[in-house]
Amino acid sequence: MDYSNFQLNLTRSIDDDYREFVAGGILTEYPLLGVRTPILREIAKNLSKNGEEEDFLELLPKSYEELTIQGFVIASLPYDKMKSYLPSFVEKIDNWCTTDLFCSSLKSVKKHREDFLNTIDDLLTGPEFYVRTALVCLKNYYVTTDYLAVVLDRIVRVKDREEYYIKMAVAWTVCECFIKYPDEIYGFIASGILPKWTQNKTISKIRDSYRVPTEIKPTLLKLRKS
Repeated sequence: MDYSNFQLNLTRSIDDDYREFVAGGILTEYPLLGVRTPILREIAKNLSKNGEEEDFLELLPKSYEELTIQGFVIASLPYDKMKSYLPSFVEKIDNWCTTDLFCSSLKSVKKHREDFLNTIDDLLTGPEFYVRTALVCLKNYYVTTDYLAVVLDRIVRVKDREEYYIKMAVAWTVCECFIKYPDEIYGFIASGILPKWTQNKTISKIRDSYRVPTEIKPTLLKLRKS
């Protein structure tokens, strides 16, 4: 691939105001250029269309944007090839935004839920953003009748991890489960199995959700841990 041309196209899309807007929320060691996500998706799409995706994935990312584009490219690959690239890619991730954008793009997981559970279980034993990747994938693709018990089991496995972005992902995932299965998840929260911070954050997220009926929200306050 013509990397100099790639960089030129990327820098032409820099938006200084956008960079200032997101800089405080995306904590990363990679330089943050300030290119909006739809443009990153389009660049990734063009790399794949031009047959340049594998050459691009061999490069070490030089910015947050290049890292995120690599995630979009990997997510667009056929399932087996995506899985082969996933471990080395997750190793590079150092921020919640790349994690979540990558996970939301892994559409092929829907057709391979059972097989992908092995990958999730491997990720759950790793560092912070490995675990967040696993949890966000569970939230996005496994909150179903058939897999609800699996999701809760994996949450319990990592519930005592202290890393901030893991605890937030646990709260977010339990909230998503509650929205779809309120009776079952009310009992899960009421059991007190979650640590105090995570339990209270989960309840806050549920109460903040516009997808939860207003009349249910007051009952959750009595489950807060003091």
